[in-house]
Amino acid sequence: MNAMTLIDRNLHIRAIDTYVDPTVPRARAIITHGHSDHARSGHGAVLATADTIAVMKTRYGEDCAGRFQVAAFGEPVVIDDVTVTLYPAGHILGSAQVLIEHKGQRVVVTGDYKRLPDATAQPFELVKCDLLVTEATFGLPVFQHPDPKAETARLLRSVAANAERAHLIGAYPLGKAQRVIRLLRDAGYDEPIYLHGAMVKLCELYEERGVALGELRLVMETSKAELAGKIAVGPPSALKDVWSRRLPDPVLAMASGWMSVKQRARQSGVELPLIISDHADWNELGETIAETGAGTVWVTHGREDALVYYCRQRGLNAEPLNIQGFEDDGGEGEE
Repeated sequence: MNAMTLIDRNLHIRAIDTYVDPTVPRARAIITHGHSDHARSGHGAVLATADTIAVMKTRYGEDCAGRFQVAAFGEPVVIDDVTVTLYPAGHILGSAQVLIEHKGQRVVVTGDYKRLPDATAQPFELVKCDLLVTEATFGLPVFQHPDPKAETARLLRSVAANAERAHLIGAYPLGKAQRVIRLLRDAGYDEPIYLHGAMVKLCELYEERGVALGELRLVMETSKAELAGKIAVGPPSALKDVWSRRLPDPVLAMASGWMSVKQRARQSGVELPLIISDHADWNELGETIAETGAGTVWVTHGREDALVYYCRQRGLNAEPLNIQGFEDDGGEGEE
């Protein structure tokens, strides 16, 4: 059996009748991480990391799957004659790449991933393979993400320069919000950070799972005057919502890899675009493809065509997957 018969283009592992990140309920599923375009409710059995299972239960309820099996990073799980091992993807807390081994063949499904350090996610580990199934959310050469520490420093300079205004940061509630908060803490910002109610459960979960976020308060429980000069974090939709009127003349910011597209920032009414991404950029995608040693690359979840062309120019067998139900923004709305 070669790698391309071990798994099909719907990420179905035929030998064990199990799907990776299926977009519809399946009897058996391996889930790479908790974003909604990868983790859905209704599967019969789910194999995932403990963190991802905790995220799924928090978002969808304790009974969101028939049963769960925890797989620790680096520990093989043998199912019939197929071995499945999860490795850190660096995307969000608990995110995993899936290594599938059968009769000497090795397939890696990356899920979403990034290689930059992130205190809120287990660091990416490279896994050698014959077939690599890679995401391509930012699969164009124009996407080359800056250092998130530099973006955080820009935010703090703006806060210092606007003492009478609040700063409202739009950030996806799972992963991005916690990362932005932790970046601020690691940069020395120890003031309370104020939350939209939609952020509370997942911030609490991250704290329970060992990610320290410092003092967090609710915007709704704070007077408008007290919020002058402070930082608030809400979902991207909150930037245009009446909720934002609780903040004094807010500087609207957005934390997303998409903020490198100036037109997208302008259309969103963003005054302070923060290019902070939880996905691999163009250079990281290319490095990962080369370093895995894969002879075949399947590209999904984004800008497939450019990355497929890049791979073919380097002599690799490459194809787009175009799986229906996967979003090209990594399931994060504004990234």
